Amino acid sequence: MGRVAGKVALVTGAARGQGRSHALRLAAEGADIIAIDACTEIETVQYEMGTRDELDQTAKEVEALDRRISVHQADVRDLDQMIAAVNQGIADLGQVDIVVANAGIMSACPTHEMDQKTWQVTIDINLTGVFTTVRAAIPHMLERNAGGSIILISSTAGIKGFPTLAHYTAAKHGVVGLMKTWAYEWGGAGIRCNSIHPTAVDTRLFKNDAIYQLFRPDLENPGPDDMVEAFTEMHCLPQAWLQPSDISDAVLFLSSDESKCITGQQLKVDLGFCEK
Repeated sequence: MGRVAGKVALVTGAARGQGRSHALRLAAEGADIIAIDACTEIETVQYEMGTRDELDQTAKEVEALDRRISVHQADVRDLDQMIAAVNQGIADLGQVDIVVANAGIMSACPTHEMDQKTWQVTIDINLTGVFTTVRAAIPHMLERNAGGSIILISSTAGIKGFPTLAHYTAAKHGVVGLMKTWAYEWGGAGIRCNSIHPTAVDTRLFKNDAIYQLFRPDLENPGPDDMVEAFTEMHCLPQAWLQPSDISDAVLFLSSDESKCITGQQLKVDLGFCEK
């Protein structure tokens, strides 16, 4: 029997990257999945966003694991869209036990050059989007009265400050405030809430030309190979970055009964970055 057998997990940003990885790991351990992604481009972001084809591929891979999946295209910035998607997902699968608020974006810009839109879009997706995701699911969890686990994907930027990432850092710190509030607010109902704080992860949010240029401005056309030494030096463990599956390991732990006594915690999956 899988570690989350019989449960239903809601995962946002599920078209690719960490979101797909989390959905597949939970499905492999017995969970059915409500998968949500906006599948739309964001003009303030310097890399391509997930697509409907990629979201459908996530669904195919979950079904290949002999699990059910309810797929929805919805924007986490829109509470009405999220409520409609989650309601339909619960109608399809019967319940929601696990919430993984994973959807997020990143762009880099010095604060003194940042325009209002760049700031606002990041806050709207990375912070308000966490609120809308949980707000859409929590009434069902409270009404069902069977406990559950809410997992918020923050970042090392939810612990430390990063130059040129004021908007991203503010949002990820804000996620911690939500986590601590919700752990207290819903603990009496047996609902746990924790945040995960990854260092760099091998996804398009991190591996794109804008990020390469940010960390290696000394090079004309830097690429991923140019990042290895710099990122390895940032970590206690001799590794440049994580794979999405590394974060999924933490998601599975916080989703399972193995973490039944853990709430209100910031779980760092960061290769020791925050200790240096």
